[in-house]
Amino acid sequence: MAAVSGLVRRPLRQVSGLLKRRFHRTAPAALQVTVRDAINQGMDEELERDEKVFLLGEEVAQYDGAYKVSRGLWKKYGDKRIIDTPISEMGFAGIAVGAAMAGLRPICEFMTFNFSMQAIDQVINSAAKTYYMSGGLQPVPIVFRGPNGASAGVAAQHSQCFAAWYGHCPGLKVVSPWSSEDAKGLIKSAIRDNNPVVVLENELMYGVPFEFPAEAQSKDFLIPIGKAKIERQGTHITVVSHSRPVGHCIEAATVLSKEGIECEVINMRTIRPMDIETIEASVMKTNHLITVEGGWPQFGVGAEICARIMEGPAFNFLDAPAVRVTGADVPMPYAKILEDNSVPQVKDIIFAIKKILNI
Repeated sequence: MAAVSGLVRRPLRQVSGLLKRRFHRTAPAALQVTVRDAINQGMDEELERDEKVFLLGEEVAQYDGAYKVSRGLWKKYGDKRIIDTPISEMGFAGIAVGAAMAGLRPICEFMTFNFSMQAIDQVINSAAKTYYMSGGLQPVPIVFRGPNGASAGVAAQHSQCFAAWYGHCPGLKVVSPWSSEDAKGLIKSAIRDNNPVVVLENELMYGVPFEFPAEAQSKDFLIPIGKAKIERQGTHITVVSHSRPVGHCIEAATVLSKEGIECEVINMRTIRPMDIETIEASVMKTNHLITVEGGWPQFGVGAEICARIMEGPAFNFLDAPAVRVTGADVPMPYAKILEDNSVPQVKDIIFAIKKILNI
């Protein structure tokens, strides 16, 4: 009661000052955006920006896309710019490549990149090689996009990673986003690029929300193709990955940091052209290298990174051989326990890092 009566006797200005000091401001919550919505937003902005851009593929229009990535675009832009196709990848990929040669900017969606095998002649022989074979007279500004790599419970014919397949081919650019920021910035850059660009998404990442920085919300936001991102700074070992395994690498790095091991995690973002300079600079700092990918080991992305490091200036800085963590060298099994053991897990990355560091 004495405290209350004391407040009553004080001037009103002093009382209000006391009350104000009892509250504190919290930072506004960061905007969360799923990878699916980030790709949708990027395509929407580019469709609005350039009337030459259009989307075609199986179920992309009236059904809003098999994974709802194109939700709302058909209602907004209509039949001429959001086009449902027959189930014929060779057919609609050929239509898209022809449209690109005629001056349009098609986005060709494969329901999964496993089905792009039906259209690989269009992707490689028609899209990738034409600019070179025409002496630089005929650009082919096209985007091939869709989910890539292992999903869940869809067995061998629907679980391949095509990063190494398409990364092998000169004339193509190949990007592989992990986060929502990656997804939006890279899809927009791919659509604006005058070369054929393969955008390797991941089905299991579509529904995953990420913090969406303010700059990524701008319609002018682009991520340059050919530039990696250091997701986590570290001093003991360089961990290089792309797509979904980037998240596993960050989880592994968080666990290892409690044991005093600081991992530098690099999100490649682009498979071709590869940002080898960022990887080399990190290896020169940490003196150790591990690569992580969901694809098969032979002739894979990790194999290329290791070869480039061996051939370049960073090789002399290595204190131990570079190591690859990859998918198992088998067709993807259907049984869940076998599937889990066929793709890299966090525990596999931790084990490999400790082995390299001799811990």
